[in-house]
Amino acid sequence: MQTRYFALVFGIIYLIVGLAGLIPGLVIRTPDLPPIAIETLYGRLFGLFPVNILHTLVHLVLGAWGIAAYRAYRDSKLYARSLAIIFGILFLIGIIPAINTLFGLVPLFGHDIWLHALSAVIAAYFGWVAAPETTVDVTRTTVRH
Repeated sequence: MQTRYFALVFGIIYLIVGLAGLIPGLVIRTPDLPPIAIETLYGRLFGLFPVNILHTLVHLVLGAWGIAAYRAYRDSKLYARSLAIIFGILFLIGIIPAINTLFGLVPLFGHDIWLHALSAVIAAYFGWVAAPETTVDVTRTTVRH
């Protein structure tokens, strides 16, 4: 059940973050941002996390996927493992200055680096370490009168 709730909670968080990234007033354009090819909604979400429209769309997809994965343990485990790998890769891309904008498409620098690393570690825990879901076999339960 833990892994299913992880998928649900992360799904809701990333869906909310994705929706927030679509609100221009929450995406603050700062002068220190490097140039990128896709500048639609490019700025720092809440003044902290660099995003643009592609980044925001990824958040929306990951959020919807997490909510959908909540329905089954197997799906939520796959979601957690996938996020661990995806965020691990994004963390590595973010720490390499030459590619930390994913070749000019998606900003992955600044506070996104530690957020991706933390998300990868949490997702890895739920994908590989957390106790497996237990089920109750109701067919073996007998009622005696």
